[in-house]
Amino acid sequence: MSEEQAAFHSGFVAIVGRPNVGKSTFLNRVVGQKVAIMSNKAQTTRNKIQGIYTTEQSQIVFIDTPGIHKPQNKLDEFMMSSATSALNEVDAVLFMVSAHEHMGPGDTFIIDQLKRVKQPVYLVVNKIDTVHPNELPAFVEQYQSEMDFAKVFPISALEGNNVDELLATLNQNLPEGPQYYPDDQITDHPEYFVVSELIREKILQLTRDEVPHSVAVNVERMRRNDQDKLKVEATIIVEREGQKGIIIGKGGKMLKEIGTRARLDIEHLLGDKVYLQLWVKIDKNWRDNQRYLTELGYQKKNY
Repeated sequence: MSEEQAAFHSGFVAIVGRPNVGKSTFLNRVVGQKVAIMSNKAQTTRNKIQGIYTTEQSQIVFIDTPGIHKPQNKLDEFMMSSATSALNEVDAVLFMVSAHEHMGPGDTFIIDQLKRVKQPVYLVVNKIDTVHPNELPAFVEQYQSEMDFAKVFPISALEGNNVDELLATLNQNLPEGPQYYPDDQITDHPEYFVVSELIREKILQLTRDEVPHSVAVNVERMRRNDQDKLKVEATIIVEREGQKGIIIGKGGKMLKEIGTRARLDIEHLLGDKVYLQLWVKIDKNWRDNQRYLTELGYQKKNY
C-alpha cells in the first residue's frame, strides 16, 4: 500500500439501550434507507438488525439490538439474549439513552452489562431536540458518575444533529480491516424478513395498544404473477379474536389501510411493482411456542 493510500477501517458496532430510545431511527438515518421499523410503541425491534454504512475509507456494520427489558415470555427471553450477546461480538458499543427520560433501573442494568465490555463504549444521548440545551450537562453527569465512557455524543437521530461527528469518531477508531459487504448493500437480512417487518410496522402505527406485542408477520411467499407484478403473500398472527377484529377493521378497512401503506414501502424497498395479499390468523400462545418462534425467524442459533 502506498503512502498516499489510506488504510481501510472496518468493524462491528452494537447499539444498545432501553426500549424506544431511538435506536432504529438512528440506524435508518445512518444507512439512508429504512432497514429497521419505527413506531412510538416500545419494544418494536425483535431481531438484531444489521445496517451497513460504507464510505471510501471505512465500513461500519451496525447491530441494532432489541431494547433490554425484563423478560415476560419466551419471545422476551429471545430478545434479551439477542441484545446481550451482541456485546461480545463487536468492536465498539453505542449506549443510547433518551434525553427526555430520567435514568432508571433499566439503564443501571445495562450499565452493569457494559462494565464487562472490553471494547470502547460511547454514551449517545438521543432526542436532544426535545429538551433545552441547559438540561444536558446534569443529565450526562448522571451517567458519567456510573461509568467511564470513551466519549459522549448528544445527538438527534430524527434531525441529524451530531450524527456525522459520531460516525467520524467511529471511523477513526475502528481497526484496519476488510470491506465485509459490497458498497451498495445496506443490510444483511433477506428480503422476506425486511418485508415482514415493514408490514408489522404499519400494524404498530395503526392499531391500538393491545395489539402490537401480540402480533407477528410471516411472509409465506414472494413470486411474480401474470401481470408482471411481484406478488407478496403474508400472514398476520395475533393471539385473540378481538385483536383479529381490530386488525381487519369494519368491512376490512383497517387491513386494507395496513396493506396499502406497507405495499408502498415494499415497492420503494424492492424497486418493483407489488401486489400484497394479507391474511389474519389466530394462534393463542405463539409467543411461548418455541417451534412457532423458530418458524417466524426468532432462532437463537443465529444470535
